Amino acid sequence: MTDTTDETGPAVPMVDFGPQTRIVARLADGVGEDQLGLPTPCPEYAVRHLLGHVVGLTVAFRDAGRKDLGATTDTNPAASLPDITDGWRDTLTKALGELAEAWRDPRAWQGMTRAGGVDLPGGVAGLVALDELVVHSWDLARATGQEYEPDEAALQAAHAFLLQAAEGPRPEIFGPVVPVAESAPLLDRAVGLSGRDPDWKPAS
Repeated sequence: MTDTTDETGPAVPMVDFGPQTRIVARLADGVGEDQLGLPTPCPEYAVRHLLGHVVGLTVAFRDAGRKDLGATTDTNPAASLPDITDGWRDTLTKALGELAEAWRDPRAWQGMTRAGGVDLPGGVAGLVALDELVVHSWDLARATGQEYEPDEAALQAAHAFLLQAAEGPRPEIFGPVVPVAESAPLLDRAVGLSGRDPDWKPAS
């Protein structure tokens, strides 16, 4: 990893999004059409809504990394219930590849950018994006019964971001922290910090 720093804040380690975006693509590809209505760890989302959210955030953070600010980066993700559209699998696969490529550029991690209608330093946006990919991959895997092991570098970055968020004013996008033993796997601890129960399973 390479640290980036500029006048907008302290150094943030650059992380290659590629390994985690490939995991997201694999999990999405493993979702059957008959699973789109299943519940997820996000109470307001069925699988189709979770996937719609992942498509939207992938495009938004791709453009945030490119500093291509506009409709995709200005939209509040909580403004409406997301959903998939025709061709969502191809759209997501393409956007995931473009997301990874955008954040391989050190300039993505520098200066200011915008995502979800919020202006923030590029390094922070990169960490938010990694957190979204790591945690929503867990959501999708749990909801659809798939195995999931995140990319280690992405998980480390997501956990550090979530730990910092838990120690300060709680952002609205997170639910209350779910206590998890310090001896638990790092993914479980990250999931708990995000406001999810690591033991969540779909109701039988």
